[in-house]
Amino acid sequence: MPQLDEAVAFFVRVIGCDLLYRTRTVFDSSGGDWMIRHFDAPANARLRTAMLRCGPTANLELLEWKIPGALLRGPTGGLGSAHLAIFVEDLERAAAHLAAEPGLRVLGSPTVATGDLHEGTEFVFALLPWGLALELVRWPPLMPYRATTAATLALPSSTWHHRP
Repeated sequence: MPQLDEAVAFFVRVIGCDLLYRTRTVFDSSGGDWMIRHFDAPANARLRTAMLRCGPTANLELLEWKIPGALLRGPTGGLGSAHLAIFVEDLERAAAHLAAEPGLRVLGSPTVATGDLHEGTEFVFALLPWGLALELVRWPPLMPYRATTAATLALPSSTWHHRP
């Protein structure tokens, strides 16, 4: 599995994506259970991310997990992990809708990223019954990474809406 820098270089050089930002913060539990609650990852896990735009309609978020002593751990952390992210306008409402689904587990509660190039981004993860990790995400109108590049995220023309 490539390291984050190697993966970013591949997608930029070979696929032609634009690097929008890399998180400066390394996400971890800082001695608590934050990683367990939000990602179903071990408390000692550490996470770095990078966001790329690939063409006019796709965003690609790359994750680099460091989990001492683990080769594979759950759908959100470890080698080969993947998740699907869906942009939503109302994160609380979308999370509540998912939480009502039998067999689906919402991890933690909606969280707002602070102190990094994606500050103001709100997200929550859910584990779907067949094991896929689903991220609900809402971006702020102006993200701090925009100060470092003219490139922008591919924004959805419409957002996911559940049926009543």
